[in-house]
Amino acid sequence: MMDISILTSSIEHPVNAYLDKWAEKNKNHQISIVHSKKELISGDILFLISCSDIISKLERGRFKKTLVVHASDLPHGRGWSPHVWEIINGASDITLSLLKAEDKIDTGDICKKISVPIPKTALFDEINELIFESEIRLMDFAIENYNTIESKKQTNIDSTYWPKRSPKDSEIDINQTISKQFDLIRVCDPQRFPAYFYKDGVRFNITIEKNNE
Repeated sequence: MMDISILTSSIEHPVNAYLDKWAEKNKNHQISIVHSKKELISGDILFLISCSDIISKLERGRFKKTLVVHASDLPHGRGWSPHVWEIINGASDITLSLLKAEDKIDTGDICKKISVPIPKTALFDEINELIFESEIRLMDFAIENYNTIESKKQTNIDSTYWPKRSPKDSEIDINQTISKQFDLIRVCDPQRFPAYFYKDGVRFNITIEKNNE
């Protein structure tokens, strides 16, 4: 049995439902899911999933391994919400990286990468399912290979950074076509950060769903 902690920064983040199911399936381990680094104690592995907190070397030292699951092909796409930015910019597949945590975000040694195709018609929930299930696969890999996992140092050559998204980033330009902005509309979180536009000084939120008839 392993002592595993998982830190996500927001209790409202949709990844939490997937982590809860994963914890339920892995009852042979002691698993704790927390949303503040103040709740961290110690253990074998600390997973940082959708985590915006910087975990210091002292804090990481309480765990034998501190691993980050990041939704980009590092060193490209360091920073925040990388898969969202990538899809907005036209990506049709997303590479996820499992890496060691360091003081500088997303700069640690790479342990494994996997790639997941993203259909051009996939909406927010469907994209999340593809991404989060792939993150679970990387977590499983880390546990199954705990004693033998190897890593490779990152290079800073061609490294890029994505900024933290804000509600303003979900605004649609009503003077542009839906076709041109479809990728932006489909990646917006309809509950927390819905796509929206202003018309005559009034804000209108956008809800999008498929007609499966």
